[in-house]
Amino acid sequence: MKAIIINEYGGREQLVEKKVYDPKPGPRDVLIEVHATSVNPVDWKIREGYLKDNLRFSFPVILGWDAAGVVKETGSAVTKFKPGDEVFTRPATERDGTYAELLAADEELVAFKPKNLTFEEAASIPLVGLTAWQCLVDFAKIKEGQRVLVHAGGGGVGSFAIQLAKTKGAYVISTGSEDSESIIKESGADEFINYKTQDFTEAIESVDIVFDTIGGDVQKSSYKVIKPGGVLVSIVSPPVQKEATNHSVTAGFVFLDPDGEELAEIGKLIEAGKIKPFVGETFPLTQDGVRAAHELSESHHAKGKIIISVKE
Repeated sequence: MKAIIINEYGGREQLVEKKVYDPKPGPRDVLIEVHATSVNPVDWKIREGYLKDNLRFSFPVILGWDAAGVVKETGSAVTKFKPGDEVFTRPATERDGTYAELLAADEELVAFKPKNLTFEEAASIPLVGLTAWQCLVDFAKIKEGQRVLVHAGGGGVGSFAIQLAKTKGAYVISTGSEDSESIIKESGADEFINYKTQDFTEAIESVDIVFDTIGGDVQKSSYKVIKPGGVLVSIVSPPVQKEATNHSVTAGFVFLDPDGEELAEIGKLIEAGKIKPFVGETFPLTQDGVRAAHELSESHHAKGKIIISVKE
């Protein structure tokens, strides 16, 4: 099969197109003919070697952790899926990724693709959707009527988090730049704060939950707007527990754990029209295409999710 691989850590030039062996599904695996995948910041952070102390890979590595496609083959112990099923997944981090024509994934990490989405739209969902779900639902225990602050709501995770919080009946405030204002408002945020012209610690009333996608000084300043007994959840860096205790706040760091059942719940919300994807530019599964997709992601100026089309 065709895949985009890296043979060592480094810049975008490490992304090369190569013919590799087709993956062999194990007893619990489904072999997926990938129609589309997407680019997330973790892809190029891994490529650059920023996470090499946390994640151990054996080269060559196929990057990518979102996929939507059609089941081609199933392992002997698979019970949930059959060939021809349209599915989407956030596969296991330690296995080969999704910049490839075929993907073998554990059936427990796979869910049926929402019927109202294209493959490209579906490929934009798993990583950001599961991240937002595990932060807001699993960790923060979001409840109806709560006030939620989402930092950088124009990004992939942020825009999904806004929509998810709204489905749970929360009042949502989001920070962002003027370039992201339209996506933030379209996602359903009740208030938008332009971080370039406003200090969010002075612009809003206290909130129950802060979803931190920025870290650093923004994370530290967020304690100023959280009610005692509230929650700060970060996907960037572990909060300092002493600071959280001093503010009577529950704080934690969430690193995504792939989960097919939660992905299926997200799929139901999408089919019900309560959450929609924001797809931006689409690139082909070629050496130049994937390099350009990484360049756009690294620029932090992408609008909507960056998609790689694998199968026409």
